[in-house]
Amino acid sequence: MSPQGSITRRLLRRVGPIAAALGLILTAPVAQPATAAPTAASVTLHASPSGAGSTCSSSAPCSLSGAQEAVRTHLAADGSADITVLLADGAYRLSKTWSLGPADSGTPGHPVVWRSAPGAHPVISGASQVTGWTQRGSSGVWSAPVPSSSNSRQLYVDGRKAPIAQATPASLGFRGSWTGTSTGYTISGDPAAMAWFGSLTASQVAGVEFGYPGGNGPWTDSRCRVASFTAASGALRMSQPCWTNVTARASYSQASGGLPSMSPNTMPARIENAQALIGAGQWFLDGPGGTLYYRPSAGQQMSSLTVELPRLETLVRGAGTLATPIHDITFSGLQFSHATWNAPSTGAGFSDVQSNLRMTAANNQGMCNFSNPAGSCPWGSLTQPLANVSITASKNITLTGNRFTGLGGAGLGVMYGATNTLIQGNEFTDIASTALLLGCTYDPLPTNPSDAAGIKQNCTPNGASETATIGTNEILTGTTVADNVIHHIGTDYPSASGITLLFSRNTTITRNNLYDLPYTGITAGVIQGHVNQATTPQNTTNINSSNTISNNILHDYLSVRSDGGAVYVEGHQAQYVYKTDGTIDPVQTLAKGLQVTGNVAYNGPTTNFTYYNDAGSEWINWQGNIAFRAGDKSHGGCSPTGHFWITGNYFSAGIQSYPCAQPVDTHASGNTTIPANPRPADLPNALLRGAGAGSGSFTPVPSVPAKIYYVSPTANATEVLVAGEGFGPATPVYIGTTPVADVTRLSSGFMIVPIPAGTSAGQISVTPQVPGSIRLNDDDGAITYSGYAYADGRSYGDHRNDVHYATSNGSTASLTFTGTRVTVYGEQNTDQGNIGISIDGGPQQVVTTLPSDGVRHANVAVYTSGLLSSGRHTIVVTKLSGQYSTLDGFTV
Repeated sequence: MSPQGSITRRLLRRVGPIAAALGLILTAPVAQPATAAPTAASVTLHASPSGAGSTCSSSAPCSLSGAQEAVRTHLAADGSADITVLLADGAYRLSKTWSLGPADSGTPGHPVVWRSAPGAHPVISGASQVTGWTQRGSSGVWSAPVPSSSNSRQLYVDGRKAPIAQATPASLGFRGSWTGTSTGYTISGDPAAMAWFGSLTASQVAGVEFGYPGGNGPWTDSRCRVASFTAASGALRMSQPCWTNVTARASYSQASGGLPSMSPNTMPARIENAQALIGAGQWFLDGPGGTLYYRPSAGQQMSSLTVELPRLETLVRGAGTLATPIHDITFSGLQFSHATWNAPSTGAGFSDVQSNLRMTAANNQGMCNFSNPAGSCPWGSLTQPLANVSITASKNITLTGNRFTGLGGAGLGVMYGATNTLIQGNEFTDIASTALLLGCTYDPLPTNPSDAAGIKQNCTPNGASETATIGTNEILTGTTVADNVIHHIGTDYPSASGITLLFSRNTTITRNNLYDLPYTGITAGVIQGHVNQATTPQNTTNINSSNTISNNILHDYLSVRSDGGAVYVEGHQAQYVYKTDGTIDPVQTLAKGLQVTGNVAYNGPTTNFTYYNDAGSEWINWQGNIAFRAGDKSHGGCSPTGHFWITGNYFSAGIQSYPCAQPVDTHASGNTTIPANPRPADLPNALLRGAGAGSGSFTPVPSVPAKIYYVSPTANATEVLVAGEGFGPATPVYIGTTPVADVTRLSSGFMIVPIPAGTSAGQISVTPQVPGSIRLNDDDGAITYSGYAYADGRSYGDHRNDVHYATSNGSTASLTFTGTRVTVYGEQNTDQGNIGISIDGGPQQVVTTLPSDGVRHANVAVYTSGLLSSGRHTIVVTKLSGQYSTLDGFTV
């Protein structure tokens, strides 16, 4: 197909359904046959972690940098050659950022391919493995030497991120009588805090970091470091400009959304990064002293642990200029791991605004002419998180089948004139910030000459060498994000969205699975609409056009922060198309607007609006989506502009809820109300089949362990809808220990399972249960509660995605059962305490639910009885201490 034919067909797909309603007939030109191209030379090079030299053969592989030099040599000789570099198994420990530029580029149709060798799992790592551990006295803390230049906000132990040394003020005995000031706190009224800070040296004080979850709005999680402590006055001076940007933000006019300041009297919820705080499973880095400290968790042996300390921030950078872009490169089957991001440790800290965008300069940063005095322009030009892998000024870059994990910033960033980027079939997990960052806050209107300097400074690493005039060539265009699995992100900065889309054209985000998210699933247009609404729709404009968010599965989001959605939108989303009479053509303009179609969202119980058109949002087509078990409203927003079409959706909650201000216009029709807990007959199989990774023609999808997150009601049912992750053609389903036949596997996220009468949801699993045992979920009717409340959608890995919890001591959960042994499931976390267990009225046994490693563990066995006599028994679980007690069911 010719390129023009491809473009025309894409336009027809967008305009066609809207035009059909008006009786219009659209046709495409007939594609012309392509002329056969000559066969390109084929070159295969080999690299390994221990490689050397320039041969780059399978028997004499090169290093990564050696392979890159060999690629350049071959390209210089034959620029159209098909060059593939096969990476052998192992960790490629980078001493500096792996940088690729125009000289590393292939040609259209003949990309340079960096791929894992068959059966290999190469890891591109920015960390050093730490060895030479010695125990320090009897404290349980171990130390190891590291370079004095070491600086990292993350540490990975046996492949998992370890929490930095931390504690809560209450656990340190702080009374909380702190008085906020313009520079920090006066803590003279808190003897315990005075003594604790007084025991630290000046440099130790300057390393302490405070965390403020929800401090700047329930969607935020700001962090600031302490600058100094004066014992005589009890003055705790905070780092700047972080403190001012958190507690004294400038106001702005014509606001349709707020950017609130935190009260300076707010106590930190967390105190981090002091050696004196090290608990089990925690660490502390004394960079200048060249020492890393770690306290093993119970059961860990230091001699058997693999400890990785990140050294690099930018792991991989593919960057050209608009005049000379990088192009035609493919990365496939690689793992990108162990990079950090240290900017939040500076005086600017992490002054959170929204979706991990933050203030790092003046307190009116990005407020442009809407604040007095005026702030920096353009409106919304906030500082973005660092992307550990970044692509800028590029064409035809492909990333497929890779794994992004163990990263301290954003996983992957694409911006600044990047064109035709394909991100497909990758897994993003264990990432501190957002998984995917698409676009730049400084380029809503790159054709505005006054914005060029800011774009060069903030959207590209090569701004100083850019010779091209910035204009439409700088627009992020033609990005496709498809068939990826994104989960467990925002681990350090929980205001992160799974995917953050800023300003772009022809972006398609489709068939992805996003779950286990602390905040919003997919966000489009962060902050941009905060001065727009129906009465002031044109305060800010941008280049957005023809973007699509379709056929994604989003579940178990908003597990930490709130005021977000499965899909969240702000600001302008279309370029206007006018009729000959000068009025806006609604059909053509909506076709250039944001298409949100065919998505399935569930298990978002704290959601304001599942599909959220917020401040200043306009020209959005919400069509054929599903939402259940997903919060207060399925659709709506606060102070949008309007021009919304809401058609053919299946929603369990209300739509068109606009509590702040009404939009100009909305058009809702053909929507179906479904139960909050839908059964198979309540949802069209076609929508479920079309959603999620692998629902199109792409294979294989990223492999994640199969897990169930939802089972429809089993009462009076012959079949149930099962939702979850990792479902494949061979995924087994069991009822107890019995395999189930005739399962209908709809997609990677949905199955329909036949069940016999009397089956409970707790009996349905993707792994066989222990013979002779029955797992009872916490919502089983056989359990009696007093003082416990129900919660679901926490995204911590709860069995059946729900728990019961209590906050009052003396609350009880009891179960009468017939059996010879019983196990209690709950949660281990630092906010838990002791529970009491008694069986058949016998003496109460005290069990702690505090974790030995300081990390949350959900759905764990916290108590197992000894062998009981055959017959009926009653077990009673009583909350004794701690902030919470959590029950996740029993196994009998």
